[in-house]
Amino acid sequence: MTLDAALARDLHGRALRAQVQWRTPALSAGIVRDGELVWTAHVGSARLGDPGPDGGSPAGDDTQFMIGSITKTFTALLVMALRDDGALRLDDTLGRWFPQSRHAGLPLRQLLAHASGLQREPVGRIWESLQAPDAQAFVTGLEWAEQVLPGHTYFHYSNLAYGLLGQIVEHVEGASWEAVCRRRILDPLGMTHTSVTPEPTRAIGYEVDPFTGVATEEPLFDLRAAVALGGLWSTVADLARYGAFVADPAAYPGVVAPETIDEMCMPLVMADPDGWVGGYGLGFGMARIGDRVHVGHGGAMPGYLSGLRVRRRDKVAAIVLTNGTARATPTVLAGQLLDAVLDADPVVPAAWRPETPDPVLAEIAGPWWSEGDELVFYVDGGALWSRLAGDEPLDRTRYRPDGPDRFRADQGRERGEVLELVRDESGALVKMYFATYAVTRTPKAFAEMAAAE
Repeated sequence: MTLDAALARDLHGRALRAQVQWRTPALSAGIVRDGELVWTAHVGSARLGDPGPDGGSPAGDDTQFMIGSITKTFTALLVMALRDDGALRLDDTLGRWFPQSRHAGLPLRQLLAHASGLQREPVGRIWESLQAPDAQAFVTGLEWAEQVLPGHTYFHYSNLAYGLLGQIVEHVEGASWEAVCRRRILDPLGMTHTSVTPEPTRAIGYEVDPFTGVATEEPLFDLRAAVALGGLWSTVADLARYGAFVADPAAYPGVVAPETIDEMCMPLVMADPDGWVGGYGLGFGMARIGDRVHVGHGGAMPGYLSGLRVRRRDKVAAIVLTNGTARATPTVLAGQLLDAVLDADPVVPAAWRPETPDPVLAEIAGPWWSEGDELVFYVDGGALWSRLAGDEPLDRTRYRPDGPDRFRADQGRERGEVLELVRDESGALVKMYFATYAVTRTPKAFAEMAAAE
């Protein structure tokens, strides 16, 4: 699969303009569609001073950049995988692993969603010294850390929280965070150029002086015990595999169940309570841009800024990586690239096919009434659906069989609730109950139904 030539030129122009505007030595970007890396661009120099055009060697699809806090989504995935295994629960508190801590009552769910209120950074000034703590110092420092806000009241970004989640992964698995990440995520997804230790051909990170334009190489930062909050190096090609997985986890069995990714991408706290366009779930951030919701994460480390955005419904993802420290907004650009693809080449639905006859679904299909509203039941893709009469087709509920004469909503309005079928002595369907509300073939008042009981 390839992009239309005009669209590819537009995307390349956006990448080039961003590199010029941001004054970043290099910018690498990629688009994933339906699991395939369909477009990449590499502008500028990954390693200044090396032989090559523009005074340095260009990046490629397999050139490593430090991806910073995109790493947090990997940490969250590991926690969720352990949850799925039954090794922990999201309502477990820090006290299970750090029983003497004064923060022992904080639940994992709040740590994952940046809703714990824990201070932003590990104790100490690691972003000045670039000296990260070992495991003992990291845990010891927790006792000096503040809970600066009450739990699950506000979104408050916390690197400290994700460092602690990484420590918990190590405690549960009895192995290093990196080893667990490789076994449970990187190897299954074929991410062979993603690691904690950079490859020799990595892009070098720089700080570009805002006045002189001179680029100064930044030192490498080994996060040690805090690696889970931002220590991964990755590439456009590897993050394309990761973006494809986030977009369509059912196509990549063996990491976590698709329902787990769905859960992670639901907002638990609003990042902007006044605007309601940004939220955060269990490891993934989300942003509403027009009528579309993107999920993903940004990343920032000395010398590197990065962005990943995924439109899950359309199975499209965008990656932007840079080797400059300031002024760049790669997450914004990733969203713009993603939208440009969908605006120019929107997803076309699959052709409709006649349904396979199902006598039970056929018996249910048609108009019903509940609470004075007409509720239309119909069959689509072999499944039972309903919607309020007149509602947009997207505002609908899907049901799955849950026993004889019983269904359960698994998508849409009242998800999780039960639809029960009621039959008369002859076996004919005469009534239903949805979430205990009566559903009848003709409109009935509450008084009428109560009198009949």
